[in-house]
Amino acid sequence: MNEIARLVKTLKRRLKIQGMTYRDLALALNVSEPSVKRMFALGRFSIDRVIEIAHLLGFTLAELTHEAAASEGRLHTLSDAQERELVSDAKLLLVAVCVLNQWEIGNIVETYALSEAECIQRLVKLDRLRLIDLLPGNRIRLNVARDFDWRPKGPIRMYFLGQGMGEFLKSDFSGGDEVMAFSHAMLTEQAMAKMQAEIRKLRQRFAEIHEESLAAPLAKRRGTGLLLAMREWEIGAFIKLRRK
Repeated sequence: MNEIARLVKTLKRRLKIQGMTYRDLALALNVSEPSVKRMFALGRFSIDRVIEIAHLLGFTLAELTHEAAASEGRLHTLSDAQERELVSDAKLLLVAVCVLNQWEIGNIVETYALSEAECIQRLVKLDRLRLIDLLPGNRIRLNVARDFDWRPKGPIRMYFLGQGMGEFLKSDFSGGDEVMAFSHAMLTEQAMAKMQAEIRKLRQRFAEIHEESLAAPLAKRRGTGLLLAMREWEIGAFIKLRRK
Protein backbone atom coordinates (compact mmCIF):
# COMPACT_ATOMS: atom_id res chain seq x y z
CA MET A 1 0.00 0.00 0.00
CA ASN A 2 1.49 3.39 -1.02
CA GLU A 3 1.67 6.37 1.30
CA ILE A 4 -1.35 8.21 -0.17
CA ALA A 5 -3.56 5.12 0.03
CA ARG A 6 -2.44 4.52 3.62
CA LEU A 7 -3.22 8.14 4.53
CA VAL A 8 -6.68 7.97 2.94
CA LYS A 9 -7.35 4.70 4.75
CA THR A 10 -6.37 6.35 8.04
CA LEU A 11 -8.67 9.31 7.36
CA LYS A 12 -11.59 6.96 6.64
CA ARG A 13 -10.90 4.96 9.79
CA ARG A 14 -10.70 8.09 11.94
CA LEU A 15 -13.99 9.37 10.53
CA LYS A 16 -15.68 6.05 11.31
CA ILE A 17 -14.26 5.78 14.83
CA GLN A 18 -15.27 9.33 15.66
CA GLY A 19 -18.75 8.79 14.24
CA MET A 20 -18.31 11.46 11.57
CA THR A 21 -20.12 10.89 8.27
CA TYR A 22 -19.22 12.30 4.85
CA ARG A 23 -22.19 14.63 5.32
CA ASP A 24 -20.77 15.90 8.62
CA LEU A 25 -17.40 16.45 6.97
CA ALA A 26 -19.00 18.27 4.04
CA LEU A 27 -20.76 20.64 6.44
CA ALA A 28 -17.55 21.32 8.36
CA LEU A 29 -15.59 21.94 5.13
CA ASN A 30 -18.45 23.95 3.58
CA VAL A 31 -18.50 21.79 0.44
CA SER A 32 -21.06 19.39 -1.02
CA GLU A 33 -21.34 15.80 0.18
CA PRO A 34 -20.76 14.42 -3.36
CA SER A 35 -17.48 16.39 -3.46
CA VAL A 36 -16.32 14.72 -0.27
CA LYS A 37 -17.31 11.26 -1.53
CA ARG A 38 -15.45 11.90 -4.78
CA MET A 39 -12.29 12.99 -2.92
CA PHE A 40 -12.21 9.79 -0.91
CA ALA A 41 -13.16 7.54 -3.82
CA LEU A 42 -10.38 8.93 -6.03
CA GLY A 43 -7.89 9.59 -3.24
CA ARG A 44 -7.24 13.06 -4.62
CA PHE A 45 -6.65 15.65 -1.89
CA SER A 46 -4.73 18.90 -1.95
CA ILE A 47 -2.26 19.23 0.91
CA ASP A 48 -4.33 22.10 2.32
CA ARG A 49 -7.44 19.91 2.30
CA VAL A 50 -5.66 17.05 4.06
CA ILE A 51 -4.44 19.46 6.73
CA GLU A 52 -7.96 20.86 7.15
CA ILE A 53 -9.49 17.39 7.56
CA ALA A 54 -6.70 16.36 9.94
CA HIS A 55 -7.40 19.38 12.14
CA LEU A 56 -11.12 18.58 12.15
CA LEU A 57 -10.21 15.11 13.42
CA GLY A 58 -7.95 16.57 16.11
CA PHE A 59 -4.60 15.82 14.43
CA THR A 60 -1.77 17.76 12.90
CA LEU A 61 -0.63 16.54 9.48
CA ALA A 62 2.56 15.16 11.04
CA GLU A 63 0.56 13.22 13.65
CA LEU A 64 -1.80 11.82 11.04
CA THR A 65 1.09 10.73 8.81
CA HIS A 66 2.86 9.12 11.76
CA GLU A 67 -0.31 7.28 12.75
CA ALA A 68 -0.83 6.05 9.20
CA ALA A 69 2.65 4.56 9.21
CA ALA A 70 2.60 3.22 12.78
CA SER A 71 -0.86 1.69 12.78
CA GLU A 72 -0.25 -0.90 10.06
CA GLY A 73 -0.93 -4.33 11.55
CA ARG A 74 -2.12 -2.92 14.88
CA LEU A 75 -5.55 -3.34 16.38
CA HIS A 76 -7.98 -0.43 15.96
CA THR A 77 -11.06 -1.98 17.51
CA LEU A 78 -12.45 -5.33 18.68
CA SER A 79 -15.33 -7.30 17.28
CA ASP A 80 -18.68 -7.30 19.06
CA ALA A 81 -18.05 -10.88 20.24
CA GLN A 82 -14.63 -9.96 21.63
CA GLU A 83 -16.06 -7.04 23.57
CA ARG A 84 -18.78 -9.29 24.97
CA GLU A 85 -16.08 -11.66 26.20
CA LEU A 86 -14.41 -8.79 28.04
CA VAL A 87 -17.57 -7.60 29.81
CA SER A 88 -18.49 -11.17 30.77
CA ASP A 89 -15.54 -11.27 33.20
CA ALA A 90 -15.04 -8.21 35.45
CA LYS A 91 -11.45 -9.20 36.23
CA LEU A 92 -10.64 -9.59 32.53
CA LEU A 93 -12.08 -6.15 31.80
CA LEU A 94 -10.15 -4.68 34.73
CA VAL A 95 -6.85 -6.14 33.52
CA ALA A 96 -7.60 -4.93 29.97
CA VAL A 97 -8.18 -1.36 31.14
CA CYS A 98 -5.02 -1.49 33.27
CA VAL A 99 -2.76 -2.70 30.47
CA LEU A 100 -4.22 -0.17 28.04
CA ASN A 101 -3.08 2.39 30.61
CA GLN A 102 0.34 0.64 30.56
CA TRP A 103 0.29 -0.91 34.03
CA GLU A 104 2.63 -3.79 34.74
CA ILE A 105 1.59 -7.06 36.40
CA GLY A 106 3.08 -6.01 39.73
CA ASN A 107 1.06 -2.79 39.74
CA ILE A 108 -2.18 -4.67 39.04
CA VAL A 109 -1.66 -7.35 41.70
CA GLU A 110 -0.55 -4.77 44.28
CA THR A 111 -3.58 -2.55 43.67
CA TYR A 112 -6.39 -5.05 43.09
CA ALA A 113 -7.53 -8.32 44.70
CA LEU A 114 -6.08 -10.56 41.99
CA SER A 115 -3.38 -13.15 42.44
CA GLU A 116 -0.49 -13.17 40.00
CA ALA A 117 -1.83 -16.42 38.54
CA GLU A 118 -5.28 -14.85 37.97
CA CYS A 119 -3.68 -11.82 36.37
CA ILE A 120 -1.53 -13.91 34.01
CA GLN A 121 -4.56 -16.01 33.09
CA ARG A 122 -6.35 -12.85 31.97
CA LEU A 123 -3.27 -11.60 30.14
CA VAL A 124 -3.21 -14.85 28.15
CA LYS A 125 -6.80 -14.13 27.08
CA LEU A 126 -5.88 -10.57 26.10
CA ASP A 127 -3.01 -11.99 24.04
CA ARG A 128 -5.47 -14.30 22.30
CA LEU A 129 -7.71 -11.28 21.60
CA ARG A 130 -4.57 -9.54 20.18
CA LEU A 131 -4.90 -6.57 22.52
CA ILE A 132 -1.39 -7.35 23.77
CA ASP A 133 1.60 -9.54 23.08
CA LEU A 134 2.53 -11.46 26.25
CA LEU A 135 6.32 -11.69 26.12
CA PRO A 136 8.80 -13.90 28.02
CA GLY A 137 9.02 -12.96 31.69
CA ASN A 138 5.34 -11.93 31.52
CA ARG A 139 6.27 -8.61 29.98
CA ILE A 140 3.43 -6.82 28.19
CA ARG A 141 3.55 -5.11 24.81
CA LEU A 142 0.46 -3.28 23.62
CA ASN A 143 -0.73 -4.26 20.17
CA VAL A 144 -3.16 -1.40 19.63
CA ALA A 145 -3.01 1.57 17.29
CA ARG A 146 -3.01 5.07 18.68
CA ASP A 147 -6.65 5.50 17.62
CA PHE A 148 -7.83 2.28 19.29
CA ASP A 149 -11.31 2.70 20.71
CA TRP A 150 -14.28 0.68 21.89
CA ARG A 151 -17.10 0.12 19.42
CA PRO A 152 -19.82 2.82 19.25
CA LYS A 153 -22.91 1.35 20.97
CA GLY A 154 -20.84 -1.80 21.58
CA PRO A 155 -20.82 -3.96 24.73
CA ILE A 156 -17.98 -2.01 26.41
CA ARG A 157 -19.54 1.42 25.85
CA MET A 158 -22.94 0.15 27.00
CA TYR A 159 -21.37 -1.48 30.06
CA PHE A 160 -19.75 1.76 31.22
CA LEU A 161 -22.87 3.73 30.32
CA GLY A 162 -25.00 1.44 32.49
CA GLN A 163 -22.54 0.72 35.30
CA GLY A 164 -20.35 3.78 35.55
CA MET A 165 -22.06 6.89 34.22
CA GLY A 166 -24.38 7.31 37.18
CA GLU A 167 -21.47 6.93 39.61
CA PHE A 168 -19.41 9.45 37.65
CA LEU A 169 -22.17 12.08 37.77
CA LYS A 170 -22.88 11.67 41.50
CA SER A 171 -20.13 14.15 42.34
CA ASP A 172 -21.00 17.81 42.86
CA PHE A 173 -17.73 18.60 41.01
CA SER A 174 -16.66 21.09 43.69
CA GLY A 175 -13.23 19.56 44.35
CA GLY A 176 -10.05 21.34 43.41
CA ASP A 177 -9.30 18.80 40.68
CA GLU A 178 -12.89 18.62 39.39
CA VAL A 179 -14.74 20.76 36.90
CA MET A 180 -18.15 20.69 35.27
CA ALA A 181 -19.48 23.22 32.79
CA PHE A 182 -22.78 23.35 30.92
CA SER A 183 -23.74 25.75 28.15
CA HIS A 184 -26.69 26.07 25.82
CA ALA A 185 -26.87 27.70 22.41
CA MET A 186 -28.88 27.69 19.19
CA LEU A 187 -26.59 26.31 16.46
CA THR A 188 -26.84 25.65 12.75
CA GLU A 189 -25.88 22.25 11.37
CA GLN A 190 -22.57 23.65 10.16
CA ALA A 191 -21.88 25.21 13.57
CA MET A 192 -22.63 21.88 15.27
CA ALA A 193 -20.18 20.13 12.93
CA LYS A 194 -17.50 22.67 13.87
CA MET A 195 -18.17 22.19 17.59
CA GLN A 196 -17.94 18.42 17.19
CA ALA A 197 -14.54 18.94 15.55
CA GLU A 198 -13.42 21.04 18.54
CA ILE A 199 -14.56 18.29 20.92
CA ARG A 200 -12.56 15.73 18.92
CA LYS A 201 -9.48 17.97 19.19
CA LEU A 202 -9.91 18.21 22.96
CA ARG A 203 -10.30 14.43 23.23
CA GLN A 204 -7.11 13.99 21.20
CA ARG A 205 -5.28 16.45 23.44
CA PHE A 206 -6.51 14.52 26.49
CA ALA A 207 -4.96 11.36 24.99
CA GLU A 208 -1.68 13.21 24.36
CA ILE A 209 -1.54 14.42 27.98
CA HIS A 210 -2.20 10.85 29.10
CA GLU A 211 0.82 9.69 27.09
CA GLU A 212 2.96 12.46 28.58
CA SER A 213 1.93 11.35 32.08
CA LEU A 214 3.11 7.78 31.49
CA ALA A 215 6.68 8.86 32.20
CA ALA A 216 5.74 9.49 35.85
CA PRO A 217 5.65 6.64 38.43
CA LEU A 218 2.25 4.97 38.81
CA ALA A 219 1.91 6.39 42.35
CA LYS A 220 1.98 9.89 40.86
CA ARG A 221 -0.83 9.17 38.37
CA ARG A 222 -4.55 9.14 39.11
CA GLY A 223 -7.38 7.67 37.08
CA THR A 224 -9.22 10.63 35.58
CA GLY A 225 -12.50 10.72 33.67
CA LEU A 226 -13.34 13.28 30.99
CA LEU A 227 -16.94 13.48 29.77
CA LEU A 228 -17.62 15.38 26.57
CA ALA A 229 -21.15 15.43 25.24
CA MET A 230 -23.19 17.46 22.78
CA ARG A 231 -26.55 16.80 21.18
CA GLU A 232 -29.73 18.54 20.09
CA TRP A 233 -31.56 18.98 23.38
CA GLU A 234 -34.29 20.84 25.24
CA ILE A 235 -35.17 20.40 28.89
CA GLY A 236 -38.26 18.26 29.43
CA ALA A 237 -40.09 21.01 31.31
CA PHE A 238 -39.84 23.22 28.22
CA ILE A 239 -40.94 20.46 25.87
CA LYS A 240 -44.14 20.06 27.89
CA LEU A 241 -44.92 23.75 27.28
CA ARG A 242 -44.58 23.49 23.51
CA ARG A 243 -47.78 23.92 21.49
CA LYS A 244 -49.07 20.67 20.09
